[in-house]
Amino acid sequence: MAKKNTSSGQVRIISGQWRSRKLPIHDLEGLRPTTDRVRETLFNWLANDIRGARVLDCYAGSGALGLEALSRYANFATMIELQKNAANQLKQNLATLQCQNAEVVNADSLQMLAKGTATGFDIVFIDPPFHKDLAGKTVELLMTHQWLNNDALIYVETESTLASFQVPATWIALKEKQAGQVCYRLYQYQPDILGQSADESVDE
Repeated sequence: MAKKNTSSGQVRIISGQWRSRKLPIHDLEGLRPTTDRVRETLFNWLANDIRGARVLDCYAGSGALGLEALSRYANFATMIELQKNAANQLKQNLATLQCQNAEVVNADSLQMLAKGTATGFDIVFIDPPFHKDLAGKTVELLMTHQWLNNDALIYVETESTLASFQVPATWIALKEKQAGQVCYRLYQYQPDILGQSADESVDE
């Protein structure tokens, strides 16, 4: 008999005010929580930027990324999730944690992003279901509808087989790693870089 996976149906918060808390998640098709190993690496990358940040989780799923950000004192998190059961579970988990500086939006992420926003975000998580060609479309909508504050950090998690992933020229690659079938990257949005490049060309 195979050993039962005791972590099935739970997500564990790694650090911060809710350190080691385990919260229930729905076992839904396509739900793929970011592993502890990858999350730990990501939040080490974000260690100097997460406190006080406005966070957008475009494909919240289990809430592993958004909840970890809130635990580490992000100022506010908006978490978008299409699956109703997963979104409801996220709301319940936020209530369990008595967290009031977050919102869960039960909606299609692409449709939501296409509506635009009145307030930009400092950190954005893009961790869509694999093999559905969503990452590139998400990047395009974030840019077109001005979801990013200047110098925003953007985390992108995709299947490792997605060899060619295009980002705007204003996105500077900071980090990239691979773990198993997952490739994950961190970018920074620097809108002034195009102007700087033009100035350098003139100087030459």
